[in-house]
Amino acid sequence: MTKPLVTGFFIFPGFPMSCLTSMIEPLRAANEISGVSAFDWQLVAESLDKVPSSARVEFEPNCALDDVKDLDLLILLSPPTAMFQKNRSPGRLRTLQRHGLKLGAVSGGVFPLVRAELSGKALIAVHWCYSAAFEAEFPNHASSDRVIEISNGVVSAAGAAAAFDLSLHLIEQQLGPGVATEVACWFQHPVMRREGVVQAIPSLKGDTEGSQLSPLVAQAVQVFAQNIDEPIAIAEVARLIGISPRHMERAFKNSTGMSPTKYYRKLRMQAARQIVLYTNDQISDVAAAVGYYSAQTFGNHYQNAFGVTPREDRNRINLFRVKSNLSVPSV
Repeated sequence: MTKPLVTGFFIFPGFPMSCLTSMIEPLRAANEISGVSAFDWQLVAESLDKVPSSARVEFEPNCALDDVKDLDLLILLSPPTAMFQKNRSPGRLRTLQRHGLKLGAVSGGVFPLVRAELSGKALIAVHWCYSAAFEAEFPNHASSDRVIEISNGVVSAAGAAAAFDLSLHLIEQQLGPGVATEVACWFQHPVMRREGVVQAIPSLKGDTEGSQLSPLVAQAVQVFAQNIDEPIAIAEVARLIGISPRHMERAFKNSTGMSPTKYYRKLRMQAARQIVLYTNDQISDVAAAVGYYSAQTFGNHYQNAFGVTPREDRNRINLFRVKSNLSVPSV
């Protein structure tokens, strides 16, 4: 057996704990199942101070970033709002990358990865709940709605379950598909999702969230999602998918319990909320990003959707972060 694959997990305050355990536990199980130490891991942070997770459980790093050595892979775990506390940290990561360290990120960790110019032109898997914020901050960076992406020496995974799949991928590379399958079965992980698998996105119907939309409605929703910043008329969407507006209205009511107009607006509001919570963009710019020419109309629709104005929503979350150093949500 060759030396173990050593993975570092670079944790920022408020990092999603589920993503950390979803990566480490499969690696631990693979060692146990195979009877060899195929994997090792350590926690890395900018200092050796305890780092609080999203679940308010604190973790003690094994190593400060300045002292990192002999890692094969370093995965960034953070909320999307995470910033480096030390100005030299991005440069340190770039130096390690130039010397052969493979980098990656899970969930909100893709934000500091791209901010530090560590991802190059690699396609990045962005969790659907962060996609609008990612596009707003990095409009020229290629993102993906897939579960995992592995390209140009950079790996990324969209959330905790995707992190588990990423570990299964590492296990398959190190120990073969048999061990990877057995690890998946240990944890009742139904299938090892590989590159190319698209994320599951919940419908907006309250009592069947996560259920599959009908094919016609799914087509319409795809058109909606592609036209968040420049809204398209419902009649035009119906024409594009080859049905009448009346047929489309019935299909949406049956599949989602909403009219197409209400569903479309809710998609735009969800995109807006990502930008409000995870960027510092002006509220007027947020309104424009989701197709509103009137900031007042945007504010009214936002308040109807979430019970608070955009500014109140941002201030509330920022206050929570200051007090608890947590991200909301953390996936």
